[in-house]
Amino acid sequence: MTHAAIEITADLVRDLLLEHHPDLAGLAVREVPGGWGNQMWRLGDELAVRMQRMDTTPELQLKERRWLPVLAPRLPLPVPVPVRFGEPSERFPKHWTVMTWVPGEPLDHGAISRGAHAADTLAGFLRALHVEAPAEAPIATDRGAHPRNCTDGFEHFFQAVACDDIAADVRAVWDDAVAAHAWQGPPVWVHGDLHPANVVVADGTLSGIVDFGDMCAGDPAWDLAAAWVLLPAGSAARFFATYAQADEAAIRRARGLAAMKSLFLMLMGQNGDRGLPGGKPHWGPAGRAALDRVLQGV
Repeated sequence: MTHAAIEITADLVRDLLLEHHPDLAGLAVREVPGGWGNQMWRLGDELAVRMQRMDTTPELQLKERRWLPVLAPRLPLPVPVPVRFGEPSERFPKHWTVMTWVPGEPLDHGAISRGAHAADTLAGFLRALHVEAPAEAPIATDRGAHPRNCTDGFEHFFQAVACDDIAADVRAVWDDAVAAHAWQGPPVWVHGDLHPANVVVADGTLSGIVDFGDMCAGDPAWDLAAAWVLLPAGSAARFFATYAQADEAAIRRARGLAAMKSLFLMLMGQNGDRGLPGGKPHWGPAGRAALDRVLQGV
């Protein structure tokens, strides 16, 4: 059995805790549905164990270990904070991390009914996150850059997803983003992967942000795309008014990136419909709804 194919079970998680953190081993262990690169297990009421599964390197977990304790204290929403570490061993040859649990329901299984509140909440969170990153902050090769550097990714999603009825409009949004001026400020912290499975909701609004494995220093437009990807129709204008730090070029870049992210969600849904590994059937409708919001503009 290859490392990638190792079956992660509750017994394995409990054995690892007994070996490395015996004071936590008595807590209840329950699998959290979803997850691809990493598998999550609820540990008691306040913790979770993040197990490296399909990720080929531990880089994303190590990044969260290094930087989330730095960022979390200044963020206005709960985020997972690493509290204990597990290193590769004979029992499990990959990394695992015990983190604080962020309560709520993932948005891809929930809904936002309080659009204005969610827009203000997301804007406040991103204002707090989008501060100048230190020189040693991670730089991503596939996130945080100008849309013009992501054309291959856009084309892949665009060609793979059947959206003939709106193809010309989607292409126009992307081309406009590529033509927009680049980010003029210093690289800021960005989450980098804000989509419905990486935020949690409660009481009809955003209640937490999870999965910071793609965080990096770069263009804030990567996160501003969430105005369309996450929020209900008609919420983008309020979001940008509350955020109050995005110029016209940033909004244009963000809108193009939102189109690309929406196409990605649609492709994941398509893969799920075909039974392909990692596919998420329910992401398809969410992606198409997000793309419709993108075409509505601000």
